[in-house]
Amino acid sequence: MTDAILTKTIFINAAPERVWTYLVEPEKLARWFHESDKVLEAGQDYALLRENKDKPDPKMCWGRVLVSEPPHRLVYTFTHAFLDGHETEVEWRLEAAFGGTKVTLVHTGFESFEGDVFEMLTSHDKGWDQHFSRLRMVAS
Repeated sequence: MTDAILTKTIFINAAPERVWTYLVEPEKLARWFHESDKVLEAGQDYALLRENKDKPDPKMCWGRVLVSEPPHRLVYTFTHAFLDGHETEVEWRLEAAFGGTKVTLVHTGFESFEGDVFEMLTSHDKGWDQHFSRLRMVAS
């Protein structure tokens, strides 16, 4: 049986310090993912907001930042309505690489989801691909 872990790696033509800002600053997160209600910092709860903030609940995704080691490592819990509040964990690793940055995302915690685990994996896999292409464009 395969582990229910998503691992994605991309290379961005920018220094880790620049890429980091796109992972933690609300207005920069909005350019490739979803705007955050605050800067992502260790020990803080966060919410990623819908584009249409007029809905009764403006939160799209939410969790708690567990680790923040700028500009190299960020770890947070992550859930949203489609996960029915099931908490997963997202880890970002940034490494200087040949004048740019190697960005690795490891998304775990799907195996204990009480619904269709494969559906959640494929959905998040496609979603991260879309978001990564935008991250590469805006952060380079």
